[in-house]
Amino acid sequence: MKAINVKPFRFGVNVRSAYSRQEWAEKARKVEGLGYDTLTVPDHLADLLAPMPALISAAEATKHLRVGTNVLNNDLRHPVLVAREAATVDVLTDGRLQLGLGAGSIRVEYEQVGLGFDRGAVRVERLEEAVTIVKKLLRGERLTHASKHYQVIDHLIAPLPIQKPHPPILIGGNGPHLLSLAAREADIVGLSGITFRNGGASPPDLSGWRTFGVDQRVQLVRDVAGDGRYPLLEFNVLVQRVIVTNDRRRAAEELRSRWTQLSEDEILQSPYVLIGTAEQISEAASTSPSHSLRSPGNVPLCSA
Repeated sequence: MKAINVKPFRFGVNVRSAYSRQEWAEKARKVEGLGYDTLTVPDHLADLLAPMPALISAAEATKHLRVGTNVLNNDLRHPVLVAREAATVDVLTDGRLQLGLGAGSIRVEYEQVGLGFDRGAVRVERLEEAVTIVKKLLRGERLTHASKHYQVIDHLIAPLPIQKPHPPILIGGNGPHLLSLAAREADIVGLSGITFRNGGASPPDLSGWRTFGVDQRVQLVRDVAGDGRYPLLEFNVLVQRVIVTNDRRRAAEELRSRWTQLSEDEILQSPYVLIGTAEQISEAASTSPSHSLRSPGNVPLCSA
């Protein structure tokens, strides 16, 4: 019988802000002290720290904690700049970078900086081109690239990242086009379960939080990645709520007042929400109906 290689969970925390160097360093050290694997930083034009400098500062304050973006909005930066900054961050953090990339989803952020907000398929197409550029540059290739969205002429970056062939790349989102891209190109497939409607102007669609929706998306990744690539992939689940309580049902009732698309049972079963005592949460993670996330050879990385 063929041996099954089941890898352990990793846990990370998405940390949004701090108002001093000391506060940020203390948060990073707390994350490391609590045993988390990764501290990640989101990328929005809001009251948040800018991701790349924040990652260097967090790594400087800790010893082993990995740091990452979750996720960079591709449309806010040229991919050559992304590659150069990612390589530098990996060098200055002693090889602890995890590079998360996304296609962008919030229309108002585009309007604030005068960018056109293209339909989702175009944004994903642009991200696909960007990922190709970023990966080649991080591998040390001298690149000339001419395509629909980007042109690069005879460019080489230095220094190169410590991690080879490049830092782990996470591609995160929810739609089938983006997840297909992640299946083909990412090291880590990030599942958010959220579809932002009208560029974030309308309440988000959370139907992807249902266990059936999660299984559908994981099966899509499996089909696109194929037998050779799929066992090498990690899955990241972007957990939206962690509620430690003795009354799971009451907590689900309170959440349903906001997430009206979902029933209480669907909230309790969703991998994007962890509710209960520490023991119940641990048990739910190991017996979730969403079996796909625990497939042999895959490492679920849950980020709260």
